[in-house]
Amino acid sequence: MSTRMLLVSSAAVVCLLGLPAAGAAQCDADGDVEFVCGPVNPEDLAAVPESPWVIVSSMADDGHLYATDSRDHGSRRIYPVDTSAPRHDTATYGACPGPDTSGFRPHGLGLRRGDDQVHTLYVVRHGARESVEVFELDARGAEPAVTWVGCAVAPEGVGLNSVAALPDGGFVATNFQRSTGELWEWQPGAGWSEVPGSATAGPNGIETSPDGEWLYIGGWGTQSLIRLSRGQTPVVVDSVDVGFHIDNVHWAPDGTLLAAGHAGSGPDSIFACLGQGACDAVTSRVAKIIPNSLAQEEIVRYPSNDRIILGTAGIQVGDEIWVGGVGGGTRIGRFPAPAR
Repeated sequence: MSTRMLLVSSAAVVCLLGLPAAGAAQCDADGDVEFVCGPVNPEDLAAVPESPWVIVSSMADDGHLYATDSRDHGSRRIYPVDTSAPRHDTATYGACPGPDTSGFRPHGLGLRRGDDQVHTLYVVRHGARESVEVFELDARGAEPAVTWVGCAVAPEGVGLNSVAALPDGGFVATNFQRSTGELWEWQPGAGWSEVPGSATAGPNGIETSPDGEWLYIGGWGTQSLIRLSRGQTPVVVDSVDVGFHIDNVHWAPDGTLLAAGHAGSGPDSIFACLGQGACDAVTSRVAKIIPNSLAQEEIVRYPSNDRIILGTAGIQVGDEIWVGGVGGGTRIGRFPAPAR
């Protein structure tokens, strides 16, 4: 684990275990909660549009990207793999020094929807370099495949956490610092710039509105979902308290936001759970938030156990809410989605 990585997030103190073989592993249910088994520390999840596939970032020492099939719940590694040949888009990512799979530790995921089931996948990575790695994600075949096309190395001193696509070809990422962090925007030809008005305690997850005019920040330190204007003067900031440390934020199919994270007796209890296994009072949470009104409703609350140690990401897959986590766990929780 790099020194910068130690500053990234609650997930950053995890440096556990090798990866098990992926497949359609059978997992015992916990009441009405079922599971996907396989990837270690499935920190973030991204649903591939119009397909049964979910991309999983396995934040382990020997990190990989996985594709998980929502039909049989089997997972297969898609990066790094021996058959993956890079194709550097130097016109867009000319400042990137080139492909590098050494010490690949994936973290947050962002997906830009493309045409004909070919999309762009953005991956925050740690290890040999602190960067956003960019992939072409081809979902036209029997299984999705990714091709590395470029990267954006983080500014000096910035520890990236989460990433989301912007409609104009760029993306935005969070710099998690427990005291005060901020957002950084990257644009082709311009590189990185700090997002005005984005400073807050522990900015973690990030999502963007379809028109790029609003940013939705998971306030880990503030236990709130923050809505920040982009491109407006003066900057507009609103927030809603959710009562837990938000880790990742993702859109749901109905146009609401799913904010996932965890709660304990205080911030230090989260790190005690990760570092010492003292998780008795810790729960994993998911809230559904209406982006315009910021009205919120908690839809998942699950106590820390050997199935899900510390929840970090929530997405909707069919009629289920999938919850990823860290702490050395090897399961993705599958919770019944609330009735519409």
